[in-house]
Amino acid sequence: MRRIAWVLPAAAALVCGCGAGSSAPAAGQSPSSAPASHRSEPAAPRASPKASADSAKPAPAKPAPGKPAPGKNAASARAQPDVAGGGPELFRPTGTGILRGKVVAVDPGHNGGNFAAASVIGKLIWNGRESESCDTTGAETNGGYTEAQFNWNVALYLTAELRAEGATVALTRTSNTGVGPCVTERAAIGNEVHANAAISIHADGGPPGGRGFAILEPVADGTNDAIIGPSVILGADLRAAFAGGTGEPFSSYDGTDGIQPRNDLAGINLSTVPKVFIECANMRNAADAALVTSPRWQATAARAIAAGLTTFLTRAGS
Repeated sequence: MRRIAWVLPAAAALVCGCGAGSSAPAAGQSPSSAPASHRSEPAAPRASPKASADSAKPAPAKPAPGKPAPGKNAASARAQPDVAGGGPELFRPTGTGILRGKVVAVDPGHNGGNFAAASVIGKLIWNGRESESCDTTGAETNGGYTEAQFNWNVALYLTAELRAEGATVALTRTSNTGVGPCVTERAAIGNEVHANAAISIHADGGPPGGRGFAILEPVADGTNDAIIGPSVILGADLRAAFAGGTGEPFSSYDGTDGIQPRNDLAGINLSTVPKVFIECANMRNAADAALVTSPRWQATAARAIAAGLTTFLTRAGS
């Protein structure tokens, strides 16, 4: 798939913690460590394309023979790395903690460049049950704040949280200025790295009078049969952690008690690893819009998601 070339901002490189000595936002840090899109001061100067791409990449991982077992040899599993173009990449742990040896696929839904690439994202793909678009632009608040930006910022915070606890993180995109990847590719990335868990981060564009969050869980369709049970457990862990960590209510219009089974999403139809989507809030609701545009709440949401993933990943047998 064609992607728009971009230059990784220095601020984003710091948040991702891609290089030695980098400082990603950790739990409890103030929003001054937020992604550059939230800062009122001028953004950090951009480096040259080559220097930016080089500094953004983690140390190269040597290919491992054969397929890694779940959670094993993760640093050697490469998910079509293309950091210079904003494509997927693996990020090694920055600390040693309770998630040591675990692999998490983090998918920030949509992409900032999708708005200018209708012909690319509009092509049809097979989602395991039917045809759907490669990707979409996503929702936005009435003020024009995009879901793609929200998803990206939360993913950066979440990635930092997980890496600090010892996890290896596979990001499905490494910028918010590219296009895609297609939803089929997003599923394939988690499968390829044999993630112990995968999460797709979203915010909904529901009715203005409705608010709240929902966990979207897979429905068995053959390809994903083996991950239905674990995904239900993952969904329950995330629901409890997100409700407790953010105070956001269960969606008043999507699903029941914060859970909505879906059979029309390639990201979970085609997954072979435990995976759910989270719709963190309703961007069309005034109260929720105030939250999703807040750097502090984005960091809070990421910590809550990290807590839910940690509960799931530290269960016996996970």
